[in-house]
Amino acid sequence: MASSEDNPTDHNAEILSIDAGGTMTDTFLMDKDGKFTVGKAKTTPEDESRGFINSSQDALEDWNLNVEEGFPDLVSTVYSGTAMLNRLVERESEVDVGILITGGMEDTLRMGRGRQSYTGFSYSDRLHVNTHKHPEPLIPRDQIRGVRERIDVKGNELVPIYEDDVRESVNDLLDRGVDHIAVMFLHAYQNDTHEHRAKEIAEEIIAERDMDTDVMLSSEYYPTLKELPRLNTLAAEAFAAEPSRHQLQNVQDAVDDHGGEVGVRVMASHGGTVDIHANELARTLISGPIGGMIGANYFGEKLGYENMVCTDIGGTSFDMGIIIGNDWDIDYNPEMARLLLSLPMVNMESVGAGTGSYVRVNPTFDKIELGPESAGDQVGVSAVETDVETVTVTDCHVALGWIDPENFLGGDMPIDREVALEEIEEQVAEPLDMGVYEAAQGVVDILENKLRNDLEAVVTGEGYAPSNFKCLSYGGGGPVHTAGYTKDLGFDEVLIPEWAAAFSAFGCGAADFEYRYDQTTNIDIDADLSMEEAAETAGEQLTDIWKHLEDKVAAEFENSNIGRDEIDFQYHILGQYQGQLNAIDIESPVSRVDTAEKLERLLDTFENAYRRQYSEEARSPELGHTVTQASVRGVRDVVKPEIPTEETHGPEPPAGAHKEPRETYWDGEWVETDIYDLHALQPGNEITGPAVLEGAATTFVLPPGHETWLDEHRVHHLSDSA
Repeated sequence: MASSEDNPTDHNAEILSIDAGGTMTDTFLMDKDGKFTVGKAKTTPEDESRGFINSSQDALEDWNLNVEEGFPDLVSTVYSGTAMLNRLVERESEVDVGILITGGMEDTLRMGRGRQSYTGFSYSDRLHVNTHKHPEPLIPRDQIRGVRERIDVKGNELVPIYEDDVRESVNDLLDRGVDHIAVMFLHAYQNDTHEHRAKEIAEEIIAERDMDTDVMLSSEYYPTLKELPRLNTLAAEAFAAEPSRHQLQNVQDAVDDHGGEVGVRVMASHGGTVDIHANELARTLISGPIGGMIGANYFGEKLGYENMVCTDIGGTSFDMGIIIGNDWDIDYNPEMARLLLSLPMVNMESVGAGTGSYVRVNPTFDKIELGPESAGDQVGVSAVETDVETVTVTDCHVALGWIDPENFLGGDMPIDREVALEEIEEQVAEPLDMGVYEAAQGVVDILENKLRNDLEAVVTGEGYAPSNFKCLSYGGGGPVHTAGYTKDLGFDEVLIPEWAAAFSAFGCGAADFEYRYDQTTNIDIDADLSMEEAAETAGEQLTDIWKHLEDKVAAEFENSNIGRDEIDFQYHILGQYQGQLNAIDIESPVSRVDTAEKLERLLDTFENAYRRQYSEEARSPELGHTVTQASVRGVRDVVKPEIPTEETHGPEPPAGAHKEPRETYWDGEWVETDIYDLHALQPGNEITGPAVLEGAATTFVLPPGHETWLDEHRVHHLSDSA
């Protein structure tokens, strides 16, 4: 569909990375010489392996190959999909899950917490009782059973486990036909003996009844503080992640069936990739947008861009993230599908606004409203082979002449411009007593104003100014709206890679093979202790936890036949001064804290990080320190994609890049607009708007008053020429 070279020659496909979004499945494919090609196909949520093969085939066609010819040469395959997240969003799953919880806590999922009740709502909806409702819990109340037991916050047993409660509850849940039993007892992250005893009893009963129900413990999966996020995450593991294993296996089977001899890895929330058989598969619930962030950081490291704001527009959402000093923040209690979770995730913001967002007129206020629902892989009413009945933003692109109906998805999806015009007129223009083109332009303006406000809020909300950053725009819908949502924000530069449509897939291919395990701790390092005394107590405790987590990471790699000597282990803590509420993430300079010298080095690292994040004056070492969480990352290097580098030419595009001009609508008038083949442009070429740069996977819209030039890495630099 889109290739980094004009003439396909002999290729050996080496890196294949896929991002199956809510609308489209994007492929980034690179050969051993660093040449790449991009493919695109409709996402097939009922069986993601079909979209995987279709998109891969679309990419390989640029090299005159089919999947049977291309897959045998693969050495790295990374996949990111949407099936798990869809299960959470829709609260639908093929499995039934039962829960054993500490007696008295049976309503935890229904009650939630204050913060969870507000997730996903606009400010106006938060204020009104009739629109502000608690999210539906993953597991219904009648499938949750309480067990009398109690471990305190220090890990001491206050009430022994009532084993008869466990037996009665397990039998009851098995009578209901549950496929998984999730066990979450209070403070099991400090002392897991009660959870393990409950598992022993449950497995005895399951064996006696000759059933194959699984038992899952919070202390084995997510031994972290805060009972609601921990329970949500364990429930998500059973409810959404476990049923998705067959989807991932379908993808692996598709690779195998077409001659591939490489294991499929999946993008994980913490920024690495894991095997499809990983224990904690819920870490892959949201993977595509994470891939974009990892790809942006890799892109920045290669090209010398340290500070970037990442923006990703697809058919359903607008995702934003910040990279500072070629690093990103980790959110340890992220929000997803209106649930608070307990797993490390690359910090991102997402709003429900994309090119597939539905366009409606609010009859009460006579105003246009966008989303948050979208047409997903159905695109819009103009996609005549679908059954969409509501106008989308993409229909407005078609009406305005920005998108060529004959070129959508390279011509693979039939688009009817007349249908778009008729429906926009009926659903939007007539209710507002305005012209159809004026209405379509208004929809685009509303979307871009919203995206601009959201983007500015994300940057300034972190205490930064856009002028400190380069804005990187990608996603299938990104280049259509980049000029609009970055206008007047004052970014240092606005960058659009030619492979923007598959940039998240590119990022998945740029991620390390990495496992990560975390555990809540409560390790105090008192200020009045000597380093030797602290090392013998707190230091040894932290070291023991790191060793335990290191073993768990090594066991995951062992499943992929990777030994300890091939793994780069990295050790982290969340540290704070005693009595503070918030901790900061520290990568430890040492792997063990069993001597006074090593402990001092760890504390010096914390002090330096605290000084950078806050100020010298804010430091308070006299309070002592607390380690609230310990983490171990295991990293195995893999083959990664190359950034293209090509010879620079002059500013005038070659004759072969020019396509037939057409009339497009800009700010109330029709203008004859230059149309270019996005992939036929040469490095050094300069283009002034209005212009439309058409690729088979995306369209780059250049409004009047804007210009762009293409650098040697096939990255467009967009600027306002006014």
